[in-house]
Amino acid sequence: MSLLAFAAALALSGGDAADEPQACAREIIVLGAGQDAGAPQIGNFADNAPLLYPSSLGVIDRENGQRFVFDATPAITRQLAMLEEATRMDRTGPRALGLRIDGVFLTHAHIGHYLGLAYFGREAAGANALPVFAMPRMAQFLRDNGPWSQLVTLGNIDLIEMEQGGFTIVSDDFGVLPITVPHRDEYSETVGFIMMTPDKRALYVPDLDSWDEFAASSGGTLEELISGVDYAFIDATFWDDNELLDENGLGRDMSEIPHPRVTQTMDRLAELPASEKAKVHFIHYNHTNPIRDPASEESALVEARGFNVARRGDRTCLSR
Repeated sequence: MSLLAFAAALALSGGDAADEPQACAREIIVLGAGQDAGAPQIGNFADNAPLLYPSSLGVIDRENGQRFVFDATPAITRQLAMLEEATRMDRTGPRALGLRIDGVFLTHAHIGHYLGLAYFGREAAGANALPVFAMPRMAQFLRDNGPWSQLVTLGNIDLIEMEQGGFTIVSDDFGVLPITVPHRDEYSETVGFIMMTPDKRALYVPDLDSWDEFAASSGGTLEELISGVDYAFIDATFWDDNELLDENGLGRDMSEIPHPRVTQTMDRLAELPASEKAKVHFIHYNHTNPIRDPASEESALVEARGFNVARRGDRTCLSR
């Protein structure tokens, strides 16, 4: 069975995307929407543009009293504080104090996506067997390299290996499906995740090289992925090919950083119905990307073309 058919078989019909967070049994909160280094970036302390935390999604499951994080970023301390503030759970009993995280899902081994695991160690949270869901190469990288290996040997984290096409059942009404995507895989494979509930589904792909490469390797397209979900949080690292050049045309060779550009993705999806384009939430944007500023012309253009820019604190309902 193909990945998309598998996802469709596991999911049921969606609902209204404008649900109030208080009515949701399970909801997503955007804990960060920036590229790995966030902003201000090191060496750029005069940056007065909006603060960026690296990309991460939190999932609040009120029905089961659980919370999950997708990607452990260098800003995880502040992001978990956001998740705590956003959570409207019963604060009595043994889970009223402490870390109160029930699992972390990792996309890959680039700095903005796993460095935050260090804060679950003995120098900080001193977590006890925190479930960390990772693909096989990612899990092996953590086992074999310090300081991550210490988290494993001391029992701070409990590594749970996922498989391509293997559905992870988190609870009776919530599951996660990893999908392999093409990216620079120096230390691990790279995946996105499809989060599934009986009501709605969400796609999270913060990093990949090319949607054409994804189609060639998987047999599925971005358009098909979008058709199978209710929300699509997808790579928006750069606005266009000129973003890292100065007024003299000098700067980094962007061919060496092959993320899909926001302008290209919007052009690719331009003929989709408005309801399909509205599912798209651009995430993981670099500090140089003009959509970082909600008041920019580029942010207005994204909205005018029927798409969305993910912003820290955004909340979307997965199930009632």
